[in-house]
Amino acid sequence: MPLEHAHDPASIRRRIAGRPDAMYLRDWIYGGIDGAVTTFAIVAGVAGAELSVGVILILGFANLIADGFSMAAANYSGTKAEKDDAARVLAMEHRHIAAEPDGEREEIRQIFAAKGFEGRALERAVDTITADEERWAKTMLVEEHHLAPVTRSPWTAAWVTFSAFVVCGLVPLIPYMAGGGLAVSTAVTAAVFFAIGSAKARWSLAPWWRSGAETLAIGLAAAGLAYAVGHLLRGLVGDAGL
Repeated sequence: MPLEHAHDPASIRRRIAGRPDAMYLRDWIYGGIDGAVTTFAIVAGVAGAELSVGVILILGFANLIADGFSMAAANYSGTKAEKDDAARVLAMEHRHIAAEPDGEREEIRQIFAAKGFEGRALERAVDTITADEERWAKTMLVEEHHLAPVTRSPWTAAWVTFSAFVVCGLVPLIPYMAGGGLAVSTAVTAAVFFAIGSAKARWSLAPWWRSGAETLAIGLAAAGLAYAVGHLLRGLVGDAGL
């Protein structure tokens, strides 16, 4: 079985020297699944209530824009909070290094002693890390505070979430725009659920079919619940003439 990357000295040097990329896979999967689930849940709920196609499209598109923007805004705020926290901790470590260098050196010493370093090897590691203040502070960021050294862009995270929400959330509405009905909408949305789950298996140890089936089950469970609620409450909207 081929390995994911080469292990000759030149390849290792290039890989280690390269700046690690921020990962936005979570944002895409989060936005895509939620877009398909919430929009199809609206479609199923309205269909269960036996309302008109116009109501389905109005509510569906309103959900695409409003809920998609809401998710993007929430993801922006959450990602920015993580980035701000990392900047705060890094600034704090710089202050501590300036005020208590001996104590901060001892923290480095104990961290690497816990990793198995000892004797002269431990002292060389401490001296090397603490010789550069930025490297010293970033080491503490990761080792003491367990924060990721790569920070994601809040704007990119928000845009990826919104894009995935709209693209995947549009799928349940397309059959109604083309004159189809709930059966076709269910089929194409199920395909989207399975495709998202299968795609995310590339970054997982789970086989693609299991990951796809898991996402499909989650999506259809949400849609089934929405349809049942809409069907039970259909009498409440009967007088509205919708």
